[in-house]
Amino acid sequence: MDKTSVIGIILGVVAIGVGMVMKGVNPTALFNPAAMLIIFAGTAASIMIAFPMSEIKCLPALFKILFTDKKMTTVDELIPIFSEWATIARKEGLLALEAHADDIADPFLKNGMKMVIDGQTPEFIRDVMVEDLAAMEERHESCAAIFTQAGTYAPTLGVLGAVVGLIAALGNLDDIEALGHAIAAAFIATLFGIFTGYVLWHPFANKLKRKSKQEVMVKQVMVEGILSIQDGASPRVIEEKLKIYVPANKRNLAPFLQEGEEFNA
Repeated sequence: MDKTSVIGIILGVVAIGVGMVMKGVNPTALFNPAAMLIIFAGTAASIMIAFPMSEIKCLPALFKILFTDKKMTTVDELIPIFSEWATIARKEGLLALEAHADDIADPFLKNGMKMVIDGQTPEFIRDVMVEDLAAMEERHESCAAIFTQAGTYAPTLGVLGAVVGLIAALGNLDDIEALGHAIAAAFIATLFGIFTGYVLWHPFANKLKRKSKQEVMVKQVMVEGILSIQDGASPRVIEEKLKIYVPANKRNLAPFLQEGEEFNA
């Protein structure tokens, strides 16, 4: 589970609830069916108009990404793996890596390794893997755009809900008490719109973009590692080359490959 998403939502709800109580507002005022309908149904309608069904269908998968902490191979884990493969390739040749290719779980890395074993040119391998990476980034961007647009529509729909509520309130000008309650209820839609837009939808989009950026970086390391192995680079050279993707303050904490160290297959 991605704890930050859950904690963030809980903290946001608590902050609004406690803040309302401290301001003297009864939290039961939030239970306004009309405001909920305008904001949530209205936002859903706007999203359906703005995006094709093929992209909207990915929403369940997006929520899963947001609330689960997907285990991804880190750069720290990749560096010794590529160092091991480089050692094998230099001693036994690239074809010796074929025994390891079937054990690779990541499809992107597995495809790149198989192209190396098949003897494809470095230019061809780079082009294929970079295009694959660009296509993945485009898919991720399209998915994150759903939440970005929802965050844009929801606050505006909140204003629309307030306008509708004020229209109804103006019909009670002869009853000051009823007018006050109606005006207060009118702004509940605005509250829902701003809250969902800036506490839920926009942060959701940002988290998806951050997770996508992390995945892209790992795959860029895979591309450089595979091409370095094909080029016959030594394990030490590969280590130094891939360490640029590790934060500077962590590069020298523990060497990835000790001098003279051998990796077991």
